[in-house]
Amino acid sequence: MSFDDDLAQNVTDQLFWDPKVDDGSIAVSADDGKVTLRGTVGSLREKREASKDAERVFGVISVDNQLQVTVMDAQKRRDAELRGDVLRALMLDGTVPASVDAQVVDGAITLTGTARWQYQRDEAELVASNVAGALDVVDEIELQQPTASAGDVQESIRKALKRNAALDADHLEVSSSNGSVTIDGTVSSWAEHDEALAAAWAAPGVTDVHDRITVAY
Repeated sequence: MSFDDDLAQNVTDQLFWDPKVDDGSIAVSADDGKVTLRGTVGSLREKREASKDAERVFGVISVDNQLQVTVMDAQKRRDAELRGDVLRALMLDGTVPASVDAQVVDGAITLTGTARWQYQRDEAELVASNVAGALDVVDEIELQQPTASAGDVQESIRKALKRNAALDADHLEVSSSNGSVTIDGTVSSWAEHDEALAAAWAAPGVTDVHDRITVAY
């Protein structure tokens, strides 16, 4: 078998191993380390988990998740009903700011409003994705952060990367302008990739992060 055949099989095995994902209708292909997922899953949560599973497999450098969410008839919801459930779920989560709103069109949820930190946006997206009947989530929540100088932002992120035991920061470069941060370089795993992005988002004054990190094994 070729490297890509082995990689596709390893991803398939990882999906089978995850009890949160029903892999029966998922097809996996690989091309020079780039993995594509096709087929159907029963929930948006499963679609997200499938991407995470693929990223955990050694040798995967990118994941193109083309899975379609197909909701069973018993879980299909009217848009107004789904929006009500999403708003209640957001309200009950203490991490999500009260300023976050949601609209629903044909089962697709769009999150709007404002937040101070990226982790609050991530939490809102996760909460909405877990509501039964959700087919997609579009995150349009705007970050409102106090203005910080580019030099302060870059230095704080560099220090955070250096002190993080979960990644090797020697091959990463950070640049910043008007709250927008770009991270270039290479890491040796998706876990390191995610740690680097999380460190960038945690810096005060950051409103956008451009991911130019390459996963190289």
